[in-house]
Amino acid sequence: MIVMVCVDDNNGMMFNKRRQSQDRVLRQRMLELSGEKKLWMNDYSRRQFPEEEAGHIAVTESDFLDIAPGEICFLEDQDPAQYEAQIEELILFRWNRVYPADLHCTLDLSVWKLTETEEFAGNSHEKITQERYVRE
Repeated sequence: MIVMVCVDDNNGMMFNKRRQSQDRVLRQRMLELSGEKKLWMNDYSRRQFPEEEAGHIAVTESDFLDIAPGEICFLEDQDPAQYEAQIEELILFRWNRVYPADLHCTLDLSVWKLTETEEFAGNSHEKITQERYVRE
């Protein structure tokens, strides 16, 4: 599976069971990157996407263990390291800030190859960095 994750400069993802941040432009980019495929997520993440995008989103009620190869997932409230064996490609969106965090992305990026970096302006963030990784 292809996993998208939002992190701060310390790879933090959430604080006190809440997302650190969100951005309307970033959500649109995720949907664009998904193309014709559904963007998989859980119900917690689904709530931040507008209802008119429902046709492009699939919600899993279980963990992401049943997601097929090549499918695209947005993980927001779970450390992607628990799915490492399934992950073919990783897309990190960096907020380029440090937020308080008690949930972190603990994937060891040294065993992944950075293949692409792109910066774009978000709605609430002047710069979001998109990094694409594949297995070495």
